[in-house]
Amino acid sequence: MSHRQIMEALSGLLLVLFVAMISATIVSVALPQIVGALKGTQSQYTWVVTASLLASTASTPIWGKLADLFSKKLLLQISIGIFMVSSLACGFAQDTAQLITFRAVQGLGMGALQVLVQVIIAAMISPKDRGKYNGYLGGVMAVATVAGPLLGGLIADTSWLGWRWCFFVAVPFTVIAFFMLQKTLKVVSVRRPDVKIDYVGATLIAAGVSVILIWVTFVGNSFDWLSWQTGAMVGGGVLLLALATLVESKVKEPVVPLHVIRRRTPALAIVASLAVGMAMFGGSVFLGQYFQTGRGFSPTEAGLLTIPMMLGVLISSTITGRMISRSGRIKPYIVVGSLVLTVGFLVLSTTDHQTPIPLMMAAMLLVGSGVGMTMQNLVLAVQNTVPLRELGAASGAITFFRSLGGTIGVSVLGAVLANHVASGISEGLAKAGIDPSKAGASAGTLDIAALPEPFKGIVTTAYGDATGHIFLISAAISVIGVVAALFLKPVTLRDSVDLPAPSQKEPVA
Repeated sequence: MSHRQIMEALSGLLLVLFVAMISATIVSVALPQIVGALKGTQSQYTWVVTASLLASTASTPIWGKLADLFSKKLLLQISIGIFMVSSLACGFAQDTAQLITFRAVQGLGMGALQVLVQVIIAAMISPKDRGKYNGYLGGVMAVATVAGPLLGGLIADTSWLGWRWCFFVAVPFTVIAFFMLQKTLKVVSVRRPDVKIDYVGATLIAAGVSVILIWVTFVGNSFDWLSWQTGAMVGGGVLLLALATLVESKVKEPVVPLHVIRRRTPALAIVASLAVGMAMFGGSVFLGQYFQTGRGFSPTEAGLLTIPMMLGVLISSTITGRMISRSGRIKPYIVVGSLVLTVGFLVLSTTDHQTPIPLMMAAMLLVGSGVGMTMQNLVLAVQNTVPLRELGAASGAITFFRSLGGTIGVSVLGAVLANHVASGISEGLAKAGIDPSKAGASAGTLDIAALPEPFKGIVTTAYGDATGHIFLISAAISVIGVVAALFLKPVTLRDSVDLPAPSQKEPVA
């Protein structure tokens, strides 16, 4: 394809990605207000995020595999339709249970959009040239991530709009993206009618991951770490995943190709993606809540305060993308990015309810820079090792593990935050001479504005002081990504779309 043809097709694909990204970030800042208006709890707050991530994670390998078998363009249009309908449903939700359900459906569309955009771009452009276009990809992600919180904050603060428009606003973008792709996207599809989708493996993977994540959410609150519930859920989840691995090793067309992820580069990239996903999603999801609930900023102000992180993503992804295309070398940027991400989270781990805002903004800039240098480049490292016929499955696999890391991160860090907040509120009430058992549910609500003054200060301080703990955990997790990045094999990206036959063999991890 000529540069002009690529850019025409890329414009529609980037708009699709923009729609998916903005739908996630536009909600992040408004979530405290949304959950507060629907009378939700901290656990439900976490599940509003986790539900979409879980559905996205579970469905990603399936979408990736379907992309190898059927029309990529048709699949993309179907996923846009799913996303648009679910966004409307989220806007009309009447309670947190409905919102969580509709967010799960929205996650199906989001997972499809994320992996299909990457697969289609990889089918058009060689890995070496893709670094430059990944700069555009990172730029759009950064703009969407900056615009999302700002737009979400403005909508939440505007009385005649209300928080429901945080979901409705994605619809017109979705319609425009659909018709743009219909006109500009022309991808050759190779149909393979003799191949079947491994629905059994996909179901076992989704079930195993779901059971373990549900356990992570409720352990320590609804039941003890050492209890029959823990044994049943952890044992059941591990058994389901073991069965999934057995099935994937036997079927002709596995959803997660084990022969790909056993190779050194994909295996290490997956470990690094798990760590980056856990650290980034788990840490950044709660920043908007910290600024509003822990520091008393409005949704709009909270959105403005997150700009340094998004600027870091924009600048680092654009610059490193062009440098990678010029040199063909990718490992140094992934290693440096992992280190920068870890340092950023270490600085954020000092956070409490009185942390200077300039210090936090500097730390967020580091986190954003680390994400921009690692996230897309880890996908590119895996895509460089597989032939065109396995591109969808390989892209789906690494996106799956990154989303899995993010889902686990949000669940684990949400549970840690909830426990520390509960302890902080109890201690604050005791110091104020108030019996915690008589405070009722009001002390644990996210509707801070509705609390009387003694409770408001105690709850705000508890949230502010608890946040540093989750960033310390994020820093520890991101160290795993640094180690994995250091052991990546130094390679020069190929300049062909498909992989030459002699290069398909790679050392097994």
